[in-house]
Amino acid sequence: MNPRDNVETGETDCHPEGSYVLIPHEAPCKQEQEKLSGLVKNVHRKLRRKYKEVGDFEKIWREHCEDEQMLSEYALAMKNLADNHWTKNCEGENRIEWCRSVCQEYFLQGGVKRVLEKDEKSAKVGANPPAASVNAQAHSAIPSSISQLGKMRLLDVGSCFNPFLKFDEFLTVGIDIVPAVESVYKCDFLNLQLQQPLQLAGDAVEAFLRQLHNPIDALPAQLFHVVVFSLLLSYFPSPYQRWICCKKAHELLELHGLLLIITPDSSHQNRHALMMRSWRVAVESLGFKRYKYVKYSHMHLIAFRKVSLATSSDLVSRNYPEMLYIPQDFNSNEEEDCADVPAQSRSEFEDDQLAWSFNELPDTPYDSDSGESQSSSVPCFQELDDPILLQS
Repeated sequence: MNPRDNVETGETDCHPEGSYVLIPHEAPCKQEQEKLSGLVKNVHRKLRRKYKEVGDFEKIWREHCEDEQMLSEYALAMKNLADNHWTKNCEGENRIEWCRSVCQEYFLQGGVKRVLEKDEKSAKVGANPPAASVNAQAHSAIPSSISQLGKMRLLDVGSCFNPFLKFDEFLTVGIDIVPAVESVYKCDFLNLQLQQPLQLAGDAVEAFLRQLHNPIDALPAQLFHVVVFSLLLSYFPSPYQRWICCKKAHELLELHGLLLIITPDSSHQNRHALMMRSWRVAVESLGFKRYKYVKYSHMHLIAFRKVSLATSSDLVSRNYPEMLYIPQDFNSNEEEDCADVPAQSRSEFEDDQLAWSFNELPDTPYDSDSGESQSSSVPCFQELDDPILLQS
């Protein structure tokens, strides 16, 4: 099976090419996985095709959300993949565990305090220009809602089956346009309305979240400690829709909160380094700073922390939304139809991009916020060298 087969879902078996031998009793399971993955990829492909033909992403998205039968089939396929296939490979569960471990280290094990102290030192010596624009609160005491944390309030966007609900340290709100389980709220995140922040103590905010009504059409700003986009952004056919999602995440997060982005990529670790640079610049322009970044064999996992309450108003005119691109944005309809055919060779553009990526990457991988080397014992796991910021 070609490694590109599950690039849309971000999940596939971890066995190196040539080392996996399909035994007879596993064949039906493998066929079911390919069928379900095909259904998921076909929904994505049709959505992109319509967007390229019509160009009006609001109209396309509205029609997409009205097709309840298709969305129900999609939700069931995703849940089936998660329950019966992804948990059997090395990355299906570990992407969730990675999110959990980052949140624990950041909120419960002193991560917030360390990065704020680093920000303060950088601001004093003028070594980090973005830090100068950080709200003064970022260089003072840690807000009580985080330093005296009860549960971490987590919004899982595009949740489908609510994988974070099993962890006691989170108060999880899962939302999806068509939930696959009862614990997930029906919500169109793109059209979610933002209200004024709640002026309540932490326990009262938790009580508010436990009494949400289904469906969710609006939420107060600065409500969550964590927002998760797991395999979400590549679902949208337009970079501007991805941009809207990241901007709403910024508004929904408390100052110093975390945005966790997981996006599929079955290519080798440096093939889309330029894209990851571009994403980092786009997201950080909203008032975030990258905290962690790792590359699994089939996905990128990125954590951004909110460092500013305000977002500049001229970002769209400066073309930041277009920086949240994915490779499929540049495929023709014919190439989309042949997406499952194994590629024979890279294009000249891809070769140039790959060569550029290797030339520009530093020699030693490091975490951009902590400055510490990252390591992991997770199998099928590779880290991508820290990208140099793409100058906008």
